[in-house]
Amino acid sequence: MLSPRITLCATAAFACLLLSGSVFAQTHLEVQGGRSYMDSHGTNSFFIESVFPSFPLGETRFTLSPDVSIGYLRGRDIGRYRTMSPGVTKNVWIGAAGARLHYGSEGDWYRPLFFSFQVAGTRGRTEALSSAYQFVSTLGWQWKHFSLQIRHISNGGLHEPNRGETMGLVGFGFDL
Repeated sequence: MLSPRITLCATAAFACLLLSGSVFAQTHLEVQGGRSYMDSHGTNSFFIESVFPSFPLGETRFTLSPDVSIGYLRGRDIGRYRTMSPGVTKNVWIGAAGARLHYGSEGDWYRPLFFSFQVAGTRGRTEALSSAYQFVSTLGWQWKHFSLQIRHISNGGLHEPNRGETMGLVGFGFDL
């Protein structure tokens, strides 16, 4: 099994590769913040996400945009988890890469709606994020410089415990 540091470095290297050359043109960079919940216990979460130019999926009205993100989830102090391993007090860094899916043509009212899926590496373990790998699913609405998102991060039950993190995010961004 790869160490979390290697996984995070590999994700960062992939992000740098994507940022090089012509891929960097027309990239949307966004800073996101919000509240994340494990069970009913909240904590602050922050992300920086880059969404690259979209391309059509065959002859369909779907488009796909590669995206990468780096995130941070603050640890919590919850009494009932103090004696558990890995607990919930550690801060977690997340590096993720995947794709954002849109449907429709430019100008369609539903075009700003998106779903994204990413594979992530983590540094730090908690009851919610207990493995070096995670899956990130996001449903959101992207205006030009503003977004609203609901995001879930989990290892898909491949390692226990698997409580996952579910968050609401608000993003502010700009085109490069």
